[in-house]
Amino acid sequence: MKPLGVAHLTALDLAPEALVREAGRAGFSTVGLRLHPVMPGAQAYPLAVGGQALRELKAVMAGEGVGVADIEFVSLTPQVQVGDCAMLLAAGAELGATSLTVSGDDEDGVRLAHNFAALCEMAKEYGLRVDLEFMRWRPVATLQQALAVLNMAGQDNSAVLVDALHLFRSGGDVAALAEVDPRYLRAVQLCDAPLTAPAEALIIQEAREGRLLPGQGQLPLAALMGALPTDVQVSVETPSVTLRGENRLKHVREATHGWLGNVRLPTNRQPQIKD
Repeated sequence: MKPLGVAHLTALDLAPEALVREAGRAGFSTVGLRLHPVMPGAQAYPLAVGGQALRELKAVMAGEGVGVADIEFVSLTPQVQVGDCAMLLAAGAELGATSLTVSGDDEDGVRLAHNFAALCEMAKEYGLRVDLEFMRWRPVATLQQALAVLNMAGQDNSAVLVDALHLFRSGGDVAALAEVDPRYLRAVQLCDAPLTAPAEALIIQEAREGRLLPGQGQLPLAALMGALPTDVQVSVETPSVTLRGENRLKHVREATHGWLGNVRLPTNRQPQIKD
């Protein structure tokens, strides 16, 4: 049975312990953790191996039966110092994470691929995969651009993180996704949205606080799931100004689980989501 996870951005105001507790009550099997800020000064919850906060978090995880699927978020800018990620990777490994999520924020493709490869090599020492997430407003904006970085880097612990909103808002489609080597498709983040994108000035706002729950919008999510490997790691990322209160993750989980249970896929691709 495949576990269903929840991305930290869905409830980024919750510190890791609170997120794990709420995710456990909601019925999620895993969480993603924002241990590194997406940009200087942005919200994040750094943890250090050997520190009390990490030990206490592991105890809460054990008590709730909730694991950590992924850690985030490293922006691969021209100024990034890959060596500075050692503490982040060590914390992720200690928590049992399988991957680190990064974005491509360097217009110099050769330098970006070099830094991505170096990070993959470092992550390999900790047993982690590095997932490159493309977003319409970043230099690595599309699925094709992300794959180009992976191909140039040539690392066997690299993949593309497929975020449903980012795929369709960047002009991507299911047909292109179906042609991707399955080894590069290890994780998907689900959400929904209207089929028509908002005005360009509102694209980032939609991604960060205006997502819909799976089944509440018009994105071709069933086709998306059908194009992915059956063993893909599934999580839901639905930050929304309308999701508030202590039962928000329960609402997110029930809606997502219900949609996944009813989605019509080829019989050999029906997702098996853990209760």
